[in-house]
Amino acid sequence: MNSIDVLAKIYKPYKVTLKNNCKIFNCTEGNFVIKNKKNKDINELYKYLNSRSFNYFPKLISDNREDVNVFEYIEDVSIDDEQKLLDIINIISLLHSKTSYYKEITNDKVKSIYETLLGRVEFMEDYFNNLIFEAEDNVFISPSKSLFLNNSSKIFESLSFLKREIEEWYKISIDSNKTRVSIVHNNLSLEHFIKNENDYLISWDNYIIDTPIIDIVKLYKKVYLNMDFSEPLRIYMEKFPLNENEKKLLFIMLVLPDEITFTKNELENVYIVRKYLDYVFKTENLIRPYYSV
Repeated sequence: MNSIDVLAKIYKPYKVTLKNNCKIFNCTEGNFVIKNKKNKDINELYKYLNSRSFNYFPKLISDNREDVNVFEYIEDVSIDDEQKLLDIINIISLLHSKTSYYKEITNDKVKSIYETLLGRVEFMEDYFNNLIFEAEDNVFISPSKSLFLNNSSKIFESLSFLKREIEEWYKISIDSNKTRVSIVHNNLSLEHFIKNENDYLISWDNYIIDTPIIDIVKLYKKVYLNMDFSEPLRIYMEKFPLNENEKKLLFIMLVLPDEITFTKNELENVYIVRKYLDYVFKTENLIRPYYSV
């Protein structure tokens, strides 16, 4: 008998609902979320967060079983996505503020980050040059490749920007012997925020201790297409001020491009390239005010 069956006998739910890889038990004494465990000790995380006066997470009812955790179920109040994004920013800035501290970092580590970032940019330069060569080598250029070619100069502008910024980041970071880290949720999305009498972040299974900017980069990449991120970014940087090298690294990570994943469906490829270009242009507009005199 697996843990779900055992818990069903204990809680005696009158209704069981599957939602996002979790099971919701509706019981006479309350509602509970049954979620598979990963390689993270959520109980220890919650204890630490409570010790830092951060309690914006669902109560852990039981972690006695090896494969599942039992959480309280919290009903989500419907709010606009724009408001939800601002609420997430407020909560995540508080998380970073409450749990941040400085740790030692060696020059070798800074140099390793620098070489990794620069190597990624040089790889992308070769990747985009090959795309251009392959597209221009065809007698008939597909609409998606034509769209890419017509905007390739903007992509190479962003790569030139990245090279300059990586060099600047290295100059201001190489002599620093400390770096700021915090609890990083590492899985931020609109779906992982619940609004009720209080605010809650859920899905903490991927949390890490690392630079806080990881949360902002990942959140932006999930919402950029349909939402304006300028105000959320302003609020975050107001509530959790970044130092010079953190801010520069944030902008580098935001601009750093991924590869374009083409498919066999040309209509889909046009959408993929258009979405890719949207990211390039929107990200440039997002960070431009921070480089204005």
